[in-house]
Amino acid sequence: MQKALFPGYTVGPDAYEDIVNICSAYGKKAAIIGGRKALAAAEPQIRKAVEGSGIEITGTFWYGGEASRENMDMLRPQVADADMIFAVGGGKAIDTCKVLAHETNRPFFTFPTIASTCASCTSLGIVYHPDGSLREYSFSKIPPNHIFINTEIIANAPARYLWAGMGDTMAKHYECTISSRNDVPAHSDAMGIALSSMCAAPILRWGKQAMADCEAHRVTPELTEIIEAIIISTGYVSNFVQVDYTTGMAHAMYNGFTILPSTEEYHHLHGEVVSYGILVMLTADKQYAERDRLLAFNRSIGLPTHLADIHARPEDLPAVTEKALAGIDVRVWPYPVAQQMLIDAVMELEQVG
Repeated sequence: MQKALFPGYTVGPDAYEDIVNICSAYGKKAAIIGGRKALAAAEPQIRKAVEGSGIEITGTFWYGGEASRENMDMLRPQVADADMIFAVGGGKAIDTCKVLAHETNRPFFTFPTIASTCASCTSLGIVYHPDGSLREYSFSKIPPNHIFINTEIIANAPARYLWAGMGDTMAKHYECTISSRNDVPAHSDAMGIALSSMCAAPILRWGKQAMADCEAHRVTPELTEIIEAIIISTGYVSNFVQVDYTTGMAHAMYNGFTILPSTEEYHHLHGEVVSYGILVMLTADKQYAERDRLLAFNRSIGLPTHLADIHARPEDLPAVTEKALAGIDVRVWPYPVAQQMLIDAVMELEQVG
């Protein structure tokens, strides 16, 4: 049996005004879980929105700083009295709540406070080891019940999260179109692949202006377009397509770079590293014109184009590419992917990047 579920969403500076209308049908008690900075930005507004409504906040909890099994286990007793989970923050905080909600059979609602990944829209959860390296994917068909996107909170967050989010978002278009190239996609997959153009075109058109608006803390139509591309367009594609289409070589390279201590030490963001992985992928796929178009865009907003931009070195590549190919990311690809292919693509990119 094929099943596809999609969350509703509310977007705007007043998005939290919709909480009571949406969430009341799912229970009377909610636990708020998130990152510390995210909670500082969103919790007062969430509490104000539910005041006098009959929805009780059972507690506010820090997610632990990593989307790890250890932190999920730590949170289980803290949500025992809650009917539903309010997941607040960025990708790792939301994935922590998502997997916890799936495993405890609770409805969950997401409150992204940055536009860095599509985690707040998707059913797939990504689990890491405590050191930040990839552990596993947590597969589910159940996305959030609703997404509350407060654009004013996102506009006042550090712009580097939007910057990285654009890199992660563009990957969705290129990865699913390449990975499905030799297949005849089923209806759901074909829908997602068709929608994936909305993960790249708006960013190439409005991304630079949206960055300037975010840096100036202005909610504008351009910034809202990019927030919706990062969270909604990408998330819907992920929910439509099979897991082998929702990832690919760019994310494989990201997973490879997570083994380097420098990735964590210099706080390189997920989408930042993925954006570099797109360039490697397009080089390996010999889509040179498209790669050069993305190179120009990356340069225009300062996304990485060289190994040195993500504090990596050519001598790291054997270990990085071994890790990259250890996961599922390129098990469905239009041609076999070997370590040397990835190394050669990186070194070719170094000459033009």
